[in-house]
Amino acid sequence: MTSTFAPRPAEIERRLAGGNVWLHHAGADEQTELMKHSPQLLNYEVLESEAAVGRAMFAELVSVADGKEGDLTVVILGGRGGQALHRLLGEKAKTEEIDDLLARSKVFTQDALARMRMDNAFSFVRDFERLLGESFFRKVKSFTSMRTDTADLETGLMNYLGELEAAGPIDILFLGLGPEAGGASHLAYIKPGSGAGAADVAGVIPISKEILEHHVRKFKAGGAATNDADEAECRNASHILTLGPAAILGARKIVQSIVDADTAPAKVASFDRLVKTVISDEPQARAQQVDENPGLWIRLHPNVRSLVLPNVLSASN
Repeated sequence: MTSTFAPRPAEIERRLAGGNVWLHHAGADEQTELMKHSPQLLNYEVLESEAAVGRAMFAELVSVADGKEGDLTVVILGGRGGQALHRLLGEKAKTEEIDDLLARSKVFTQDALARMRMDNAFSFVRDFERLLGESFFRKVKSFTSMRTDTADLETGLMNYLGELEAAGPIDILFLGLGPEAGGASHLAYIKPGSGAGAADVAGVIPISKEILEHHVRKFKAGGAATNDADEAECRNASHILTLGPAAILGARKIVQSIVDADTAPAKVASFDRLVKTVISDEPQARAQQVDENPGLWIRLHPNVRSLVLPNVLSASN
Protein backbone atom coordinates (compact mmCIF):
# COMPACT_ATOMS: atom_id res chain seq x y z
CA MET A 1 0.00 0.00 0.00
CA THR A 2 1.22 3.48 -0.83
CA SER A 3 0.32 6.68 0.95
CA THR A 4 -1.27 9.37 -1.18
CA PHE A 5 -1.52 12.16 1.41
CA ALA A 6 0.53 13.41 4.31
CA PRO A 7 0.54 16.52 6.47
CA ARG A 8 3.15 19.10 5.51
CA PRO A 9 6.22 18.54 7.69
CA ALA A 10 6.95 21.36 10.09
CA GLU A 11 9.68 23.90 9.39
CA ILE A 12 10.83 22.56 6.04
CA GLU A 13 11.89 25.09 3.43
CA ARG A 14 12.85 24.85 -0.23
CA ARG A 15 16.28 25.96 -1.35
CA LEU A 16 18.07 25.86 -4.69
CA ALA A 17 21.63 24.68 -5.29
CA GLY A 18 22.30 25.07 -8.99
CA GLY A 19 19.64 22.98 -10.72
CA ASN A 20 18.98 20.96 -7.56
CA VAL A 21 16.03 21.53 -5.22
CA TRP A 22 16.62 20.63 -1.57
CA LEU A 23 14.03 20.59 1.23
CA HIS A 24 15.83 21.55 4.41
CA HIS A 25 15.27 22.38 8.07
CA ALA A 26 14.23 26.02 8.19
CA GLY A 27 16.62 28.31 10.01
CA ALA A 28 19.37 25.72 10.39
CA ASP A 29 22.93 26.99 10.08
CA GLU A 30 24.59 24.68 7.57
CA GLN A 31 28.11 25.03 8.93
CA THR A 32 26.95 24.32 12.49
CA GLU A 33 24.97 21.27 11.37
CA LEU A 34 27.90 19.93 9.36
CA MET A 35 30.53 20.39 12.05
CA LYS A 36 28.56 18.94 14.96
CA HIS A 37 29.12 15.46 13.50
CA SER A 38 32.49 13.87 14.28
CA PRO A 39 34.23 11.87 11.54
CA GLN A 40 34.28 8.11 12.10
CA LEU A 41 36.34 5.28 10.69
CA LEU A 42 34.36 2.84 8.55
CA ASN A 43 34.94 -0.43 10.37
CA TYR A 44 33.53 -2.71 7.70
CA GLU A 45 32.90 -6.45 7.93
CA VAL A 46 33.66 -8.82 5.05
CA LEU A 47 31.09 -11.64 4.73
CA GLU A 48 31.27 -14.67 2.50
CA SER A 49 28.10 -14.30 0.45
CA GLU A 50 25.18 -12.09 -0.47
CA ALA A 51 22.91 -14.39 1.54
CA ALA A 52 25.13 -13.90 4.61
CA VAL A 53 24.85 -10.13 4.19
CA GLY A 54 21.06 -10.48 4.03
CA ARG A 55 21.02 -12.53 7.22
CA ALA A 56 23.18 -9.96 9.00
CA MET A 57 20.85 -7.16 7.85
CA PHE A 58 17.88 -9.13 9.15
CA ALA A 59 19.61 -9.68 12.50
CA GLU A 60 20.13 -5.92 12.82
CA LEU A 61 16.45 -5.29 12.13
CA VAL A 62 15.44 -7.83 14.77
CA SER A 63 17.90 -6.33 17.26
CA VAL A 64 16.48 -2.85 16.76
CA ALA A 65 12.94 -4.20 17.17
CA ASP A 66 13.88 -6.08 20.34
CA GLY A 67 15.36 -2.93 21.81
CA LYS A 68 12.30 -0.76 21.32
CA GLU A 69 8.67 -0.89 22.35
CA GLY A 70 6.00 0.23 19.93
CA ASP A 71 6.31 1.03 16.26
CA LEU A 72 9.52 0.95 14.21
CA THR A 73 10.43 3.36 11.42
CA VAL A 74 12.42 1.47 8.79
CA VAL A 75 13.92 2.83 5.56
CA ILE A 76 14.72 0.09 3.07
CA LEU A 77 17.28 -0.07 0.29
CA GLY A 78 16.54 -0.59 -3.40
CA GLY A 79 18.67 -2.53 -5.85
CA ARG A 80 21.02 -5.44 -5.22
CA GLY A 81 22.15 -4.25 -1.80
CA GLY A 82 18.75 -4.96 -0.25
CA GLN A 83 17.59 -7.96 -2.24
CA ALA A 84 18.91 -10.71 0.03
CA LEU A 85 17.21 -9.09 3.01
CA HIS A 86 13.97 -8.63 1.09
CA ARG A 87 13.91 -12.27 -0.04
CA LEU A 88 14.46 -13.37 3.57
CA LEU A 89 11.72 -11.08 4.86
CA GLY A 90 9.39 -12.35 2.15
CA GLU A 91 10.02 -15.96 3.13
CA LYS A 92 9.50 -15.29 6.82
CA ALA A 93 6.37 -13.21 6.15
CA LYS A 94 4.70 -16.36 4.80
CA THR A 95 4.98 -17.83 8.31
CA GLU A 96 4.07 -16.36 11.69
CA GLU A 97 7.71 -15.92 12.76
CA ILE A 98 7.95 -12.14 12.28
CA ASP A 99 4.27 -11.18 12.48
CA ASP A 100 4.84 -8.95 15.53
CA LEU A 101 7.80 -7.19 13.89
CA LEU A 102 5.85 -6.55 10.70
CA ALA A 103 2.79 -5.32 12.58
CA ARG A 104 4.99 -2.68 14.23
CA SER A 105 6.96 -1.64 11.14
CA LYS A 106 6.36 1.57 9.23
CA VAL A 107 8.44 1.05 6.10
CA PHE A 108 9.68 3.82 3.81
CA THR A 109 11.63 3.91 0.56
CA GLN A 110 14.64 6.22 0.22
CA ASP A 111 14.92 7.23 -3.43
CA ALA A 112 13.28 6.95 -6.85
CA LEU A 113 13.61 7.94 -10.50
CA ALA A 114 11.01 10.37 -11.82
CA ARG A 115 8.87 10.96 -13.67
CA MET A 116 7.95 7.34 -14.13
CA ARG A 117 4.84 5.23 -13.72
CA MET A 118 4.65 3.59 -10.31
CA ASP A 119 4.09 0.21 -12.01
CA ASN A 120 7.19 0.49 -14.20
CA ALA A 121 9.32 -2.65 -13.87
CA PHE A 122 12.35 -0.44 -13.14
CA SER A 123 10.61 1.16 -10.14
CA PHE A 124 12.01 0.18 -6.76
CA VAL A 125 8.45 -0.36 -5.55
CA ARG A 126 7.85 -3.09 -8.14
CA ASP A 127 11.08 -4.77 -7.10
CA PHE A 128 10.04 -4.59 -3.45
CA GLU A 129 6.70 -6.19 -4.29
CA ARG A 130 8.41 -8.97 -6.25
CA LEU A 131 10.83 -9.86 -3.46
CA LEU A 132 8.88 -9.08 -0.30
CA GLY A 133 5.65 -10.67 -1.48
CA GLU A 134 1.97 -10.33 -0.75
CA SER A 135 2.18 -11.63 2.83
CA PHE A 136 4.69 -8.93 3.77
CA PHE A 137 2.53 -6.12 2.44
CA ARG A 138 -0.58 -7.57 4.06
CA LYS A 139 1.08 -7.79 7.47
CA VAL A 140 3.30 -4.68 7.59
CA LYS A 141 1.86 -1.70 9.48
CA SER A 142 2.47 0.75 6.62
CA PHE A 143 4.51 1.11 3.45
CA THR A 144 5.21 4.58 2.09
CA SER A 145 7.03 5.23 -1.17
CA MET A 146 8.05 8.38 -2.98
CA ARG A 147 5.56 9.25 -5.72
CA THR A 148 7.12 9.32 -9.16
CA ASP A 149 3.95 9.81 -11.20
CA THR A 150 2.75 13.22 -9.98
CA ALA A 151 2.77 16.45 -11.96
CA ASP A 152 4.35 18.27 -9.01
CA LEU A 153 7.29 16.21 -7.77
CA GLU A 154 8.17 18.64 -4.98
CA THR A 155 4.69 18.56 -3.46
CA GLY A 156 4.67 14.79 -3.67
CA LEU A 157 8.03 14.64 -1.91
CA MET A 158 6.81 17.05 0.77
CA ASN A 159 3.84 14.76 1.39
CA TYR A 160 6.22 11.84 1.74
CA LEU A 161 8.29 13.79 4.28
CA GLY A 162 5.14 14.52 6.23
CA GLU A 163 4.53 10.79 6.56
CA LEU A 164 8.16 10.16 7.53
CA GLU A 165 8.15 12.90 10.15
CA ALA A 166 4.88 11.65 11.61
CA ALA A 167 6.42 8.19 11.99
CA GLY A 168 9.13 9.62 14.25
CA PRO A 169 12.92 9.27 14.04
CA ILE A 170 14.23 6.61 11.67
CA ASP A 171 15.07 3.59 13.82
CA ILE A 172 17.07 1.77 11.14
CA LEU A 173 18.18 2.96 7.72
CA PHE A 174 19.55 0.51 5.17
CA LEU A 175 22.00 2.10 2.72
CA GLY A 176 24.20 0.98 -0.15
CA LEU A 177 26.99 2.77 -2.00
CA GLY A 178 26.77 3.90 -5.61
CA PRO A 179 29.87 4.39 -7.78
CA GLU A 180 30.71 7.76 -9.32
CA ALA A 181 33.51 9.03 -11.54
CA GLY A 182 36.97 9.37 -10.03
CA GLY A 183 36.27 6.99 -7.16
CA ALA A 184 33.52 9.19 -5.72
CA SER A 185 30.21 7.69 -4.56
CA HIS A 186 26.61 8.44 -3.78
CA LEU A 187 24.38 7.52 -0.84
CA ALA A 188 20.68 7.06 -1.57
CA TYR A 189 20.84 9.17 -4.76
CA ILE A 190 22.73 12.17 -3.36
CA LYS A 191 24.93 13.00 -6.34
CA PRO A 192 28.39 14.60 -6.35
CA GLY A 193 28.15 18.32 -6.98
CA SER A 194 24.44 18.45 -6.13
CA GLY A 195 25.03 20.87 -3.24
CA ALA A 196 23.42 18.71 -0.55
CA GLY A 197 23.94 20.03 2.97
CA ALA A 198 23.70 18.58 6.46
CA ALA A 199 20.32 20.26 7.03
CA ASP A 200 18.74 18.92 3.81
CA VAL A 201 16.10 16.26 4.45
CA ALA A 202 15.30 15.38 0.83
CA GLY A 203 15.86 16.60 -2.69
CA VAL A 204 14.69 16.66 -6.30
CA ILE A 205 17.78 16.67 -8.48
CA PRO A 206 18.47 16.26 -12.21
CA ILE A 207 19.55 12.80 -13.26
CA SER A 208 22.63 11.86 -15.25
CA LYS A 209 22.88 9.31 -18.04
CA GLU A 210 25.45 7.46 -15.93
CA ILE A 211 22.99 7.00 -13.08
CA LEU A 212 20.28 5.83 -15.48
CA GLU A 213 22.65 3.28 -16.97
CA HIS A 214 23.70 2.08 -13.50
CA HIS A 215 20.04 1.81 -12.45
CA VAL A 216 19.02 -0.20 -15.52
CA ARG A 217 22.04 -2.49 -15.23
CA LYS A 218 21.51 -3.31 -11.56
CA PHE A 219 17.81 -4.08 -12.08
CA LYS A 220 18.61 -6.48 -14.91
CA ALA A 221 21.40 -8.10 -12.89
CA GLY A 222 19.04 -8.47 -9.92
CA GLY A 223 16.54 -10.50 -11.92
CA ALA A 224 13.72 -7.98 -12.36
CA ALA A 225 11.19 -8.93 -15.06
CA THR A 226 11.76 -5.98 -17.37
CA ASN A 227 10.50 -5.05 -20.83
CA ASP A 228 11.53 -2.64 -23.59
CA ALA A 229 8.73 -0.11 -22.98
CA ASP A 230 9.50 0.18 -19.29
CA GLU A 231 13.21 0.48 -19.98
CA ALA A 232 12.57 3.27 -22.48
CA GLU A 233 10.46 5.16 -19.94
CA CYS A 234 13.11 4.64 -17.28
CA ARG A 235 15.84 5.96 -19.56
CA ASN A 236 13.73 9.08 -20.16
CA ALA A 237 13.46 9.90 -16.44
CA SER A 238 14.67 13.42 -15.76
CA HIS A 239 15.00 13.63 -11.97
CA ILE A 240 15.91 11.75 -8.85
CA LEU A 241 13.91 11.92 -5.63
CA THR A 242 16.16 11.19 -2.69
CA LEU A 243 16.50 11.45 1.05
CA GLY A 244 19.12 14.00 2.03
CA PRO A 245 22.01 14.08 4.51
CA ALA A 246 19.81 15.28 7.40
CA ALA A 247 17.68 12.13 7.15
CA ILE A 248 20.78 9.94 7.03
CA LEU A 249 22.49 11.68 9.94
CA GLY A 250 19.25 11.64 11.96
CA ALA A 251 18.76 7.88 11.76
CA ARG A 252 19.40 5.99 14.98
CA LYS A 253 21.11 3.07 13.22
CA ILE A 254 22.58 2.65 9.72
CA VAL A 255 23.29 -0.69 8.09
CA GLN A 256 25.25 -0.45 4.84
CA SER A 257 25.49 -3.34 2.37
CA ILE A 258 27.75 -3.50 -0.69
CA VAL A 259 27.30 -6.74 -2.58
CA ASP A 260 27.39 -5.99 -6.31
CA ALA A 261 30.96 -5.11 -7.26
CA ASP A 262 30.74 -7.94 -9.79
CA THR A 263 28.22 -5.99 -11.89
CA ALA A 264 29.40 -2.54 -10.77
CA PRO A 265 33.21 -2.87 -10.59
CA ALA A 266 33.66 0.88 -10.11
CA LYS A 267 32.51 0.30 -6.53
CA VAL A 268 35.98 -1.05 -5.71
CA ALA A 269 37.57 2.38 -6.23
CA SER A 270 34.60 4.13 -4.60
CA PHE A 271 34.79 1.96 -1.49
CA ASP A 272 38.56 2.35 -1.26
CA ARG A 273 38.23 6.14 -1.35
CA LEU A 274 35.36 6.05 1.15
CA VAL A 275 37.42 4.10 3.66
CA LYS A 276 40.69 6.00 3.27
CA THR A 277 39.61 9.64 2.97
CA VAL A 278 40.63 11.78 5.93
CA ILE A 279 37.65 14.02 6.64
CA SER A 280 38.67 17.60 7.32
CA ASP A 281 38.06 19.47 10.58
CA GLU A 282 37.86 22.73 8.64
CA PRO A 283 34.24 23.62 7.72
CA GLN A 284 34.72 24.75 4.13
CA ALA A 285 37.04 21.88 3.29
CA ARG A 286 34.66 19.34 4.82
CA ALA A 287 31.71 20.81 2.92
CA GLN A 288 33.68 20.46 -0.30
CA GLN A 289 34.61 16.87 0.52
CA VAL A 290 31.04 15.67 1.10
CA ASP A 291 29.77 17.51 -1.97
CA GLU A 292 32.45 15.98 -4.18
CA ASN A 293 31.98 12.53 -2.62
CA PRO A 294 28.56 12.18 -0.91
CA GLY A 295 29.34 8.63 0.19
CA LEU A 296 31.36 10.30 2.97
CA TRP A 297 28.16 11.36 4.75
CA ILE A 298 28.03 7.87 6.26
CA ARG A 299 31.41 8.54 7.88
CA LEU A 300 29.79 11.33 9.95
CA HIS A 301 27.31 8.94 11.61
CA PRO A 302 28.31 7.30 14.94
CA ASN A 303 26.26 4.09 14.63
CA VAL A 304 27.03 2.32 11.33
CA ARG A 305 27.48 -1.34 10.49
CA SER A 306 29.01 -1.77 7.02
CA LEU A 307 28.72 -5.21 5.38
CA VAL A 308 30.67 -6.00 2.21
CA LEU A 309 31.66 -8.92 0.01
CA PRO A 310 35.34 -9.69 -0.67
CA ASN A 311 35.13 -8.46 -4.27
CA VAL A 312 34.58 -4.85 -3.16
CA LEU A 313 38.04 -4.69 -1.60
CA SER A 314 41.02 -3.35 -3.49
CA ALA A 315 44.44 -4.93 -3.11
CA SER A 316 45.42 -2.16 -0.68
CA ASN A 317 42.50 -2.70 1.74
